[in-house]
Amino acid sequence: MKLIRTEDAVGSVLCHDITQIIPGVVKDAVFRKGHVVTEEDIPVLLSVGKEHLYVWEKQEGMLHENDAAEVLRQVCQGSYMKASEPKEGKIELTAETDGLLKINRTKLNAVNAMGQIVLASRHGEFPVKKGDKIVGMRVVPLVIEEEKMDRVKEICGTEPVFQILPFRRMKAAIIATGSEVYRGRIEDKFTPVVKEKLEECGVEVMGHVLCDDNAEMTTGAVNDWIEKGADMVVCTGGMSVDPDDRTPLAIRNAADEVVTYGAPVLPGAMFMLAYKKKDNDAADIPIMGLPGCVMYARRTIFDLVLPRIVAGEHLSVEDFSVLGEGGMCLNCKVCTFPNCGFGK
Repeated sequence: MKLIRTEDAVGSVLCHDITQIIPGVVKDAVFRKGHVVTEEDIPVLLSVGKEHLYVWEKQEGMLHENDAAEVLRQVCQGSYMKASEPKEGKIELTAETDGLLKINRTKLNAVNAMGQIVLASRHGEFPVKKGDKIVGMRVVPLVIEEEKMDRVKEICGTEPVFQILPFRRMKAAIIATGSEVYRGRIEDKFTPVVKEKLEECGVEVMGHVLCDDNAEMTTGAVNDWIEKGADMVVCTGGMSVDPDDRTPLAIRNAADEVVTYGAPVLPGAMFMLAYKKKDNDAADIPIMGLPGCVMYARRTIFDLVLPRIVAGEHLSVEDFSVLGEGGMCLNCKVCTFPNCGFGK
């Protein structure tokens, strides 16, 4: 940092805020720390009594905060994101499409552990909409060691810390099971709820069918919908361990891979996910079994899993085993999901 005449400061970087006070009108920084002085700024600076300025003196091996923020942008920004202009060492990334936010937490934590560097983001594994802020990044001091920013690049490598998986255009079929529904003894109130949640993620519902408690009938319905072009099949009802609840058996018989029957999430412990392999290179078809809670609870395991399915992720048992912490919905009177702790 050095002190120079204001008239000689064009092109220099301010080391502190310059405050302008007009009684009854304004008291605020007319120029912020890190501002690059222009010819037009000189009269304004003189008008607020600044005949001399403390400016940044470029040093070998040191980076200005905006240059360091640009390094952070390079390692953080994935596809389908827009970056703001650097300002006071800060850059924000904004989503340019609807999709699922993925975060490399190992890299994120390693960079934040270095000190003097801040990456503050929303939670990963949750949907974002176009225009949503993803992360704000900045360096704390006005200047920072270039060596430290090189270390950031080394930690993060070539894969960005933040990525958005765009939601795919998918078609789904719904199979409602249970003899009481199949024989018309009660109204099927499950299908409308599932349809609304699917459409919430942009999924087209091809149609739905009713099946009784016969596992073979349900298996046949799953296979029929897949033959008709369904990208996913959602089965409702009959998901408990009662002897006459046959939906899990029907899903097992239709699937090539069973990922889980049960999840550490409440509501939603009896959730089931399986996959049917395609003969070509197309993605495997997810088959889900939804427990009864999805019909009446506002948010459940289905809300945590569905966006990831629509984003094209092939989930594994490990994806479910980590859901225990934060896996209990508190059933708040006013639901603010996903702006709450459920699923995080």
